[in-house]
Amino acid sequence: MKKLKFSRDEGSEFYKDLNESLEVYFSKAGRSRTGNTKMKFKIFLYFSLDLLFYLLMINSSSPALFFTFYLLMGLSILLTAFNISHDAAHGVAVKSKFWNKLLFSLSFNLQGNNAYIWGKNHNESHHLYTNVEGSDIDVLNNPAFRMTSTQELKWFHRYQYLYAPVLYLLYSLNWFLFRETLMLFKVSSRTIKVEIPINEAIKLICYKLIYIGYMIVLPLYLLPFGWTTILLAFLINHFLISILFVGVLGVAHLSDFVVHPVPDADNKLNMSWPKLQMSTSIDYNASSKFLNWTLGGFNAHALHHLLPNVCHIHYLDILPIFRKLAKKHNMTYMEMSYAASLASHFRFLKVMGKEHELIPAAFEG
Repeated sequence: MKKLKFSRDEGSEFYKDLNESLEVYFSKAGRSRTGNTKMKFKIFLYFSLDLLFYLLMINSSSPALFFTFYLLMGLSILLTAFNISHDAAHGVAVKSKFWNKLLFSLSFNLQGNNAYIWGKNHNESHHLYTNVEGSDIDVLNNPAFRMTSTQELKWFHRYQYLYAPVLYLLYSLNWFLFRETLMLFKVSSRTIKVEIPINEAIKLICYKLIYIGYMIVLPLYLLPFGWTTILLAFLINHFLISILFVGVLGVAHLSDFVVHPVPDADNKLNMSWPKLQMSTSIDYNASSKFLNWTLGGFNAHALHHLLPNVCHIHYLDILPIFRKLAKKHNMTYMEMSYAASLASHFRFLKVMGKEHELIPAAFEG
């Protein structure tokens, strides 16, 4: 991973002012930046729903009920990841470091994915060098898609905005089956190398086997529906959570409004870190109580990227401060409706499929 240096600009003063203002806000409110009682309720709620739907699933009396509870369980586990795993990975779901680590590890590994790989690279790569190829782990070099101007433009990329929704259905299945497994053999579609310690490699394999055990083998053993029904439920579940996952997160950094900065020969970017976050992140319906509750604040992505040390439970309260200071420091805050962010995402795919270089559209809020 290329480590980069940043410049100073208006974003530097904005970030300083933002942190000072939030320090005053949290002090006056007598609150911690980590989760509160409401967050503890969410933790209890989502883990309880995971267990409830699983128990209902393995005790289903008909294929219809089996599919219903299987998919509800998959949705609940995804919402657990949005609301608990993510904040726990940043150490802000609760105050305790021990419980944050346990919550993150438990909720992530039990999805059949490796918590260490995602957590380390999410915090040390994606959050630090967002959208910078060669430094951000989430910038892909997948032959089926062209996401940056430096990647080769091939004839079929002109259709990527059409076939993208179909391939998006395979996102979580690819993650579970191939993405991390291939990393064990030094193969990855990521633009930076990922080193996996031997103990994490062992855990990776073990948890994937555990996941197959409780998602496929145990239902097959306990229920009379046959392997085709069980496997179909497994696949449909992955299709569902994949399209929801990409639908929530894909629009945040892949848009015709955001930039993909290229550092100079000295690995320096011509902007500050705060400005990079504001220039590469899209927020949609950031004031929505419903989306904040269900998506764990993922819809306020610029806010999160600048303040990963604040639990999403506080986002609605600090959003007015964030907006006010962005305006004060002439920082472009790209906030829009979800429909607008989705349209922007597909415009991005279309342009990247036929133009050698994308010139970001000017955002007019």
